[in-house]
Amino acid sequence: MNKKIGNIFKGDKVIWMVFFFLCMISIVEVFSASSGLTYKSQNYVGPIAYHAFTILAGVVVAIITLNIPCRYFKLMTPFLMLISVVTLLWVLLAGTKVGDAGRWINLFGFTFQPSEIAKGTIVLAVAQILAAMQRENGADKKAFKWILWILLPACVLIGLENLSTAAMLFAVVFLMMFIGLVPMRQLAKLAIVIVALAVVALSMVMLVGHEISDEEKQLTKTEQLDQPKQKKNFVEKMFHRADTWKSRIMKFGKAKPTPQEYDLDKDAQVAHANIAIVSSGIIGKGPGQSTERDFLSQAFSDFIYAIVIEELGIAGAFAVMFLYIVLLYRCARIASRCENNFPAFLAMGLGLLLVIQATFNMMVAVGLAPVTGQPLPLISKGGTSTIINCAYIGAILSVSRSAKMKKAKEKEAKIA
Repeated sequence: MNKKIGNIFKGDKVIWMVFFFLCMISIVEVFSASSGLTYKSQNYVGPIAYHAFTILAGVVVAIITLNIPCRYFKLMTPFLMLISVVTLLWVLLAGTKVGDAGRWINLFGFTFQPSEIAKGTIVLAVAQILAAMQRENGADKKAFKWILWILLPACVLIGLENLSTAAMLFAVVFLMMFIGLVPMRQLAKLAIVIVALAVVALSMVMLVGHEISDEEKQLTKTEQLDQPKQKKNFVEKMFHRADTWKSRIMKFGKAKPTPQEYDLDKDAQVAHANIAIVSSGIIGKGPGQSTERDFLSQAFSDFIYAIVIEELGIAGAFAVMFLYIVLLYRCARIASRCENNFPAFLAMGLGLLLVIQATFNMMVAVGLAPVTGQPLPLISKGGTSTIINCAYIGAILSVSRSAKMKKAKEKEAKIA
């Protein structure tokens, strides 16, 4: 019986344990944080049943993915690149909008975010380029050019609707190039150019956008649709989310008011996230005992870490952080044992992708970064993101299997 279970859950056992704990925390906290959804639908089982089914489907995807040998991931790259380009263009031209962001595609009744597929595809492609162009003293200078040809168009397509995801993807690839020993001179030049472009983009956002007032926020979807549509010029189309970006930057940059001066009607998400955190204590209020979940509109997604802190306390917050740190550490250990460069870069890239996104989410929840809309990987409620993140875990486990085979061969060689 144990052998049969071992044959299903192959790969690094520590990764499996981290994955299991994150999924269990997700089920408990999403169930607690979904009180608003259950109240609106009057269905107290539906939301958590759907989430549990999504996680179960994700586990199946992880098991299928870990059984795919690493060499076959290379064969999938051209097809994934084609799918990513087509869907990213599709979402820009005819994506389903929620608020002012059109990040979703509705296909045969299923809604998914193309950026989730594109992130993993770019990491996969970059891992292949770095592996193929490794020399004795590090990566070939031409590797930098090939990576940029793939990365920059993807970041532009993603960034028009989801700037934080584009920034996160760029950070992951930059770290992969650093790990892959791309010449430091090239990385330094890229960093300078990106800083300059960021200053220009920020200036454009501040010029084109205007800070959204509370009255405008309260407009219903019907009222927004009833408003006459105005033709936009090219710059306005490129920066159609400038209002949102500017509002978030301005709010983050403003001096924080005292508790007595704070107006809960303004910027309610951040306010109630702060209340959830400061009322938690060391051990929290206990699972299912959150009070702020009823006031946070994205309690089960963007701000679920605040609910985790409220219910599990500072101890629970550090426990979740520790799980992501262990995940990244195990990815590094797996990469160090790989016989070939490609699986090593792939494991590190996917590990960085998950952990950096988690860092973004946690920083937003505790007020160290402006609101970005990034979910907490493997914990936040989600469809596409949950299943694709599980696929990333499966790919890391697949790499760990090949690394274990290498270790076993080395032991056999020593004995011989």
